[in-house]
Amino acid sequence: VFPGVRQAQWLTKTKLVEGLPPAVQGIVDNAALGLQELEERAKHMVSHARLWDTAQVAPKREQYCPVLFENLIHVCRLMSGKYPSLSKRMLARNCRIAATWERESILLQVRGLSGILMNSMTPIPPVASKEEILATKEHVLETFYPIAPTIDLQEVNVYKELNDTGQCFRDGYPYSHPHTLFFLESANARTDRFRPEQLRAKMLMFAFGNALAKARALHGNDPKILEQPIVVQSIGTDGQLFQFMVFQLNTTDLVSNDGVKNLVWIDSDQNLYERAQCVPEVKKRVVTKPAGISGFQPDTFKKFLALYLHGTV
Repeated sequence: VFPGVRQAQWLTKTKLVEGLPPAVQGIVDNAALGLQELEERAKHMVSHARLWDTAQVAPKREQYCPVLFENLIHVCRLMSGKYPSLSKRMLARNCRIAATWERESILLQVRGLSGILMNSMTPIPPVASKEEILATKEHVLETFYPIAPTIDLQEVNVYKELNDTGQCFRDGYPYSHPHTLFFLESANARTDRFRPEQLRAKMLMFAFGNALAKARALHGNDPKILEQPIVVQSIGTDGQLFQFMVFQLNTTDLVSNDGVKNLVWIDSDQNLYERAQCVPEVKKRVVTKPAGISGFQPDTFKKFLALYLHGTV
């Protein structure tokens, strides 16, 4: 069982803030950017993924979830005409990550495939000010006593303390900054998918892992408060419900519960649409539910787009 967000916060020495940070919310709310001009196109892309991109009557989640993701990325890329620096991005698939750190007297490691990773030539600027970062010293991390905070984590023998940003960040690679991780929970059977809370915990652990590995690559392994915090975003979806996250690594001094904490902003459980009716529902020769997408939520699409634009706009 993957831990919940509360456990992930302790493991990563992180303070949680509900909702999106002002830097991202400001992009969502900025009418001058013309995000609403892409709403109709995004709705069309939902219809394409759910209703048209198949010979089946109703496509399965493992088919429509990746198609929807590719479609939404395509819509986001349309903004590169207005913001040319958006073309300085690269999507890396099957990127492996390994990051090792110590919490209290416990050696921890996050490793594995970290979803689809969008890399950028330039890092996302810090979203919390120096004052906000220093204020996290007052934050008290939740403990789980008498339960160990590492309960249900897999215990393994670590022969080598790996800190590896994967093949994505070899020396000289131009797109050397992690920007956004995408996790697609596209298994058809609900039991094979992470529940939203588990998915958010996974997103936090891998955003932290990518940020920590990048910090170590830049600054070495000595624990320190970062002069320039590292921001890594994460988006998770099952093809309908979206989770948005912005993580800021402020410190690599993770052993004790004291001092500066890292920060994460989470906007949970945002539906992109309410229902996709592949064939009309007919009762007594009357169409009770027409075919098509109902309850499209433009704000959820705008949040996806805002995270994509973040650091450029």
